[in-house]
Amino acid sequence: MNYWLVKTEPDMFSWSDLMGAKNQTASWDGVRNYQARNFMRDQFRLGDQVFFYHSRVENPGIVGIAEVVKEGYPDHTALDPKSKYADGKSIRDGVSRWAMVDLKATKALPIPVSLNELKKAIELKDMLLVQPGQRLSVQPVAEAHWRLICKMAGL
Repeated sequence: MNYWLVKTEPDMFSWSDLMGAKNQTASWDGVRNYQARNFMRDQFRLGDQVFFYHSRVENPGIVGIAEVVKEGYPDHTALDPKSKYADGKSIRDGVSRWAMVDLKATKALPIPVSLNELKKAIELKDMLLVQPGQRLSVQPVAEAHWRLICKMAGL
């Protein structure tokens, strides 16, 4: 099993939105970074666990856990000229160069874990999320980091 973290701005798509979706499941679409796309397309596997992270809020942090319920497939939003995620090259080629996965909400964290708390934990100093300048919206999480964060969250 792999462990991941996905970042979202709650005013665009929040943990509550995922919890309120049919079967608590939604497509994780609109990712327009090649490295993040490659993770989703090539490495996300059924059953992988995913931290759900709220960014661009007063107190950013991890608020829930989701599970990959559908592995990477073409992101159709790239082909829709009306979508905010439309990609001109994909539209011209008729083939999406972007990928998405489906995530199912499995557990809200009893205690959300803030970015400040993550940065203070010396054991997490190598975690991508806490690295200066790290803005990747989809990133791997080491198993040891996953376990510590779960403990910090009261799980």
